[in-house]
Amino acid sequence: MFQMIKHHPYFHHIKSSVFGFMFLLPTSLFALSLLLLLACNGFSVFYIYLPGYLKSSPEPIKLLPENLSGDKTVAKLVSSVMYALKEENPPGVLKTHLSLAKKPNFSMVPIGKASVVKPKQAGLSRQILRTLDSGTKPKGFFSSKVKTFFWNSKCKSRFFMTWISPIESLSDRELLAIESVFKFHPKACLVIVSNSLDSKKGSVVLKPFSDMGFKLIAVHPDFDYIFKNTYAETWFNRLKKGNINPGEVSLGQNLSNLLRLALLYKYGGVYLDTDVLVLKSINRLRNVISAQSINPETKNWSRLNNAVLIFDQNHPLLFKFIQEFALTFDGNRWGHNGPYLVSRVVERVTGRPGLNFTVLPPSAFYPVDWTRIRSLFQGPQNETHSNWLKLKLGQIRRQSYAIHLWNRQSKQVKVQEGSIIHHIISDCCIFCNSLKSKF
Repeated sequence: MFQMIKHHPYFHHIKSSVFGFMFLLPTSLFALSLLLLLACNGFSVFYIYLPGYLKSSPEPIKLLPENLSGDKTVAKLVSSVMYALKEENPPGVLKTHLSLAKKPNFSMVPIGKASVVKPKQAGLSRQILRTLDSGTKPKGFFSSKVKTFFWNSKCKSRFFMTWISPIESLSDRELLAIESVFKFHPKACLVIVSNSLDSKKGSVVLKPFSDMGFKLIAVHPDFDYIFKNTYAETWFNRLKKGNINPGEVSLGQNLSNLLRLALLYKYGGVYLDTDVLVLKSINRLRNVISAQSINPETKNWSRLNNAVLIFDQNHPLLFKFIQEFALTFDGNRWGHNGPYLVSRVVERVTGRPGLNFTVLPPSAFYPVDWTRIRSLFQGPQNETHSNWLKLKLGQIRRQSYAIHLWNRQSKQVKVQEGSIIHHIISDCCIFCNSLKSKF
């Protein structure tokens, strides 16, 4: 009987099935375990995150009130055209409780939360800061010297410049900028915030102005005092501790961008870059900033500039400029903390009450863009060119309060006889005979 079953075809089929099942069982269990493992791993990677409120917020800082007094609306342009910012690659608006600037293309670190800086970068930052603020002056020196200077000088107007480079870099062009201030403002006071010029060598360089009775001083910067009670104070403290990356752009340049804002906020007056030549009195201008360029299609300004700033003490727009600098600082993008900063802030606050300021057309301080500044250094090439130079010179003399020479583009360009700049030198120089042979 058993032999019959053994040789039965159905018996062979059952036998094959049992052996097949026993052989595939380990393989199936192994595959099942792999599937479970992949499922767990996938869940941990591709989980859905539901955002919630932060458990804690950055530690608040004590600042001046943002809503400062003022009952006038934002002033329109001289041409009665309201200008609007058209920045390259305009970012979207970052909506926060502080109403900050448009969202930049980099990570923003709120005040009170330190960013990570590599040791090499932190060391570089501290090295530059030691150069700018060596600590050789006693505490309170800056405030005392400036206060005494303004008190004793009885200034009709206040001008500020900054010079962060070595004294050897100071050329006749920068000295001409100083001359132009006093040529049209003989009773003004000029404060040059500079480490290198506040020295024996600096006193020698500036002595000719003092000998002629002009009122000017060079004073070593006290950043802690100048930035006190503003957003700049916390930003600067974090920078000194190495918690802010200074970036690839010169830290001195960015400090100058912030310094001019803080100086005007603390004292009020006129700030000028050292490559700006004054062409006429600007005593009647108040709370103004100028457009650098205009969109030819819309006739609206496309960018402002911070080479010339004229503002009252504690002006709320300056407060917002400083706030913007501290909260959106980027040391790797040229102009982000300077011209683009003032542009995006003005674009954002235009129309708000309590911010009494005027945006002037480019002709006020920037009659020629940086891309064409070299043309003003060229003498007449032919009769047609000569006529154009005369017309352009007349236009600048009528419409412009000052002219920005854009040193980065024109520093090495020689002034040709009969050029527009040649005539402007004659208009604004004081030590003319000695200057024309050197400029």
